[in-house]
Amino acid sequence: MTVFRAIDFETTGIPTADDKHAIVEIGSCDVIAHDDSPPLLSTVFSNLCDPGRPIPHEAMAVHHITDDMVKGAKGSVEELGAPDFFVAHNADYERQFFHTVIPFICTYKVALRLWPEASSHSLQFLRYHLGLEVDADQCQPPHRAGPDAYLGAALMARILADGRASVDDMVRWSNGPALLPRVNFGKHKGSKWEDVPTDYLDWLANKSDMDRDVKANARHHLKARAA
Repeated sequence: MTVFRAIDFETTGIPTADDKHAIVEIGSCDVIAHDDSPPLLSTVFSNLCDPGRPIPHEAMAVHHITDDMVKGAKGSVEELGAPDFFVAHNADYERQFFHTVIPFICTYKVALRLWPEASSHSLQFLRYHLGLEVDADQCQPPHRAGPDAYLGAALMARILADGRASVDDMVRWSNGPALLPRVNFGKHKGSKWEDVPTDYLDWLANKSDMDRDVKANARHHLKARAA
């Protein structure tokens, strides 16, 4: 038996170098996998957390969690325990708030590899694009930790049932940059990376000041062409 614990955090904001921000709600849902049967989902856990600071209105507008709701709340990341793997959709975000030696699987980065044809790879889009079999009530409301963890667990169960990627591959992909299916900037915006001119890929990879994911995508496709 292997336990994949899907998690989701609602927070006071996006961390920066000057402001680390804090968790206001934790959600989790296990995917329990056996070699000889389909993956099963556990019950959903969620708990509010006192961030020890005011929640900005910009964050409230997303998750609708208020200061009064979290005052004195006792939730903490220690309650997440020690599964075999943690799972999150865009796990790089959760990992800014939660440091652990247990491997993470990012369902966003895995979905980019398995379903590159999808026009979006957001969690809610993939719910409908893949026809995930979920309890609609458990998915409500969106942008709350429990429902989003449940939907993330359903996506992870689908990925496991799909069987096209090993767990080792998924962990490796999750620790690297996102492999984007299309260029999302500049003069080649909307183009498939395979169709971008080689000299432009070389500039992106070796001379530009673009971010890690862009440079990694350019290097990936340069390497593929060289092979």
